[in-house]
Amino acid sequence: MLSDIHLSTWSEFTSMNANLTFRVLILLAISSAIFLYRFWNTTSRLPPGPRGLPLVGYLPFIDPNLHLEFTKMAQRFGPIFKIQLGCKNYIIVSSSDLAKVVVNDQDDIFANRDPPVAALILSYGGLDITWSDNNLYWRNMRKVLVQEVLSNKNLEASSSFRRTGVRKTIKNVYDKIGTEMDIGGIAFSTSLTVITCLVWGKSLNEEEQNHNLGDGFREVISGVMDIVGEANMSDLFPALTRFDIQGVQQKMKNQFKKFDAILQRIIDDRMRLKPEETTDQKGRKDFVQILLELKEQNTASSFNLTQIKAFLVDFFIAGTDTTTVMAEWTMTEVLKHRDIMKKIQEELEQVVGQNNIVEESHLTKLRYLEAVVKETFRLHPALPLLVVRCPSKACTVGGYTVPKGSNVYLNVWAIHRDPNYWENPLEFDPDRFLNPDGTTKFSYKGMNTNFLAFGSGRRRCPGVPMAEKMLMYLLASLLHSFNWTLPDEKEREMPDKFGVVLKKGNPLIAIPSQRLADITLYM
Repeated sequence: MLSDIHLSTWSEFTSMNANLTFRVLILLAISSAIFLYRFWNTTSRLPPGPRGLPLVGYLPFIDPNLHLEFTKMAQRFGPIFKIQLGCKNYIIVSSSDLAKVVVNDQDDIFANRDPPVAALILSYGGLDITWSDNNLYWRNMRKVLVQEVLSNKNLEASSSFRRTGVRKTIKNVYDKIGTEMDIGGIAFSTSLTVITCLVWGKSLNEEEQNHNLGDGFREVISGVMDIVGEANMSDLFPALTRFDIQGVQQKMKNQFKKFDAILQRIIDDRMRLKPEETTDQKGRKDFVQILLELKEQNTASSFNLTQIKAFLVDFFIAGTDTTTVMAEWTMTEVLKHRDIMKKIQEELEQVVGQNNIVEESHLTKLRYLEAVVKETFRLHPALPLLVVRCPSKACTVGGYTVPKGSNVYLNVWAIHRDPNYWENPLEFDPDRFLNPDGTTKFSYKGMNTNFLAFGSGRRRCPGVPMAEKMLMYLLASLLHSFNWTLPDEKEREMPDKFGVVLKKGNPLIAIPSQRLADITLYM
């Protein structure tokens, strides 16, 4: 009996001791959690942002027009905020000062990418300049592009390609005077003709005859960017990638096969040529030939065939999309503001003359037109959020921690309309880009983060010199050779359509009429 009492007492004591230990452990765990939470908030304070739901985050509430949605959120949460969409955290930077921290002060940390699934398919697994991470391979690609293709020497040597493409466009427009024309379509066809000549030394029409490309090539190039810009659940929930719930991957694969087949045929043809057949009469080599010769050298600058095709895909898309979108937006603003069109044409009369056609040599003197183009880039940036950046390690921006692997976007659309940087920011005023001596302010190099038309830092678009020449040359020629009118007052409406590029919501349709007296200037 006594033994039972002792056992019972010992059992109760043990039970009480276990409960006490359990409670102490719970208190220690709670205290540790509070300490760690306070420590994390003190040393690694994440940016503010909207609360979301478990698993899906803020996804059910997000507006698909992300440039507008993120601008509204910045007004509420500040110039840097965090938003969770699915399994991924997005950090949005909406001020010039903080953009400078990302693209200049910590450029190396923010130089990697997190490609969407569709872009990975299109770029042969991220082997192009746009989506490759900041590594030796990427630096090699950029070096080849800048030194072998887009150097001042090569741009000057390829001026005849741009001249031929633009003159062909002027003749085509002249043949359809008085009819409604799609400005975006005109810009796309011209850009594609020029890019084709640069890439493989022949016009698209010649290659269509040789390879029966038809309009399929144009459709592929214009279609892939729409697919890349589609919202895809696989990008927000990587575990769902293999199911392709929305069919985005399959659509891209279908377009990709067509693109790849075209590029492969062109490369195969070029590889069958003899060395003396790969240069033109002026000794110029096209882009394909340059890359194939580098491949044969088997050096650090060499590329295999897959990498060459990834390079070419990037070149075609970047070379056509920006020019098309910005030509359409610029013409929209010019047609909306007839006084601006008059000033442009007066400048063209003074620099070019009524009895002459526009040449590339005139472009540096067309200061007002350049200001108009820059003002268009300000109000309608081609890439409103630029291309996503992915930090290689945790860092601090604006006093907040940006975790490693986050998706970081610079809201250029908001920066370009910020009243802290721009007076009357919603007004289309090209004069804001003109100095008193007539020279233009701001370059496209992104040194001033108030104006980030093509980005900044090491991931700035390397094709800026060619894009600037092509856009200015095309616009100057269209506005010098023709007067343009709108068929419908609705064309003055300017809704935009968010995507990787910020397109006009509805195509710009305009009617050209002859402006120059000498008909031979249209031939």
